Amino acid sequence: TGLPKAAVISHMQVLKGAAGLWAFGATAEDIIYITLPLYHSAASLLGIGGCIELGATCVLKKKFSASQFWSDCKKYNVTVIQYIGELCRYLCSQPVKEGEKNHKVRLAVGNGLRNDVWREFLDRFGAIKICEFYGATEGNICFMNHTGKIGSVGRTNFFYKLFFPFDLIKYDFQKDEPIRNKHGWCEKVKKGEAGLLISKVNAKNPFFGYAGNKRHTEKKLLCEVFKKGDRYFNTGDLMVQDHENFLYFWDRIGDTFRWKGENVATTEVSDVIVMLDFIQEANVYGVSVPDHDGKAGMASLILKQNTPLDLEQLYKQVVTYLPRYAYPLFLRVQEKMEMTGTFKQQKFRLVDEGFNPSAITDPLYFLDNSKKAYVLLTKEVHEMILSGKMKL
Repeated sequence: TGLPKAAVISHMQVLKGAAGLWAFGATAEDIIYITLPLYHSAASLLGIGGCIELGATCVLKKKFSASQFWSDCKKYNVTVIQYIGELCRYLCSQPVKEGEKNHKVRLAVGNGLRNDVWREFLDRFGAIKICEFYGATEGNICFMNHTGKIGSVGRTNFFYKLFFPFDLIKYDFQKDEPIRNKHGWCEKVKKGEAGLLISKVNAKNPFFGYAGNKRHTEKKLLCEVFKKGDRYFNTGDLMVQDHENFLYFWDRIGDTFRWKGENVATTEVSDVIVMLDFIQEANVYGVSVPDHDGKAGMASLILKQNTPLDLEQLYKQVVTYLPRYAYPLFLRVQEKMEMTGTFKQQKFRLVDEGFNPSAITDPLYFLDNSKKAYVLLTKEVHEMILSGKMKL
């Protein structure tokens, strides 16, 4: 979402954030292990604030270490851990050790946990209750998954919406704005459809915006959404609500791109690719191709140690599990993935660099439909794509 912005946090928001551990069932007897950076609200408000709120013990690690994580948990008798999705994936990527389930951790509180990692984490590290939640530092909405339903960020009902009025609305990915009907109003999506999550701004759920940055503050507000004078906080996140009212994170609006007239969710594509046992990580994004509408899918891949890239298996996986418009047309194999301080994948530079073999030293591959295979993206192939001789 660009450079970090300083969010204004009221005392009330601090208290709400600090109540998160309590809401998931943590008590004063718990020992809480925090390895996340403290400039992140999850660690500072929910973690440290939560320990103060409960009067619980806090074990604060200077820096996250995947190799020392479980030995620290045993050493300090940790009962509650804080995570963000990538942190759990790093733990699952560690070599299997004897006695990995031999610890006292009963709760894991955090967000952004991928379905496959969620399952692997439980299988490998024991009966830990995963408490997945959704929230933004500056936002006025949050969801909490109390039931442990895999993949969900929480569940809504009539009473919840009384306290936290929110909606999922239709979004135009090409214009990068909410869709408005002929009367100028936004429209809600049906259950099962992805929509932009917006939350009503009122006295009970205020939005304080960003410190000294009026432009960014106004950008996050949607006005005249369903009626005159209403105001909503735009989370920038696409969500799906199923028929049982469970909510699922779908993608960020900046990450979703449009190709062949269809919306492609980067998370859906990367989830399919990382199912392959030789792929460590997949960062999916859209790149512009001259004389083509929308953006073509591209995936930056990190391979697992000492494992070769199996292009045949990768092709099979993509065509089996993804709709045709979501196939990544370009692949880039990198040594390591660029991450933010909170373990989020960096995409800006990758999008800018595109798929030009003259400018990129990493190996590049192209999905050649005529050969039904991924082939090496040479300068000749690149020129054929740009000139339109190669069909996408």
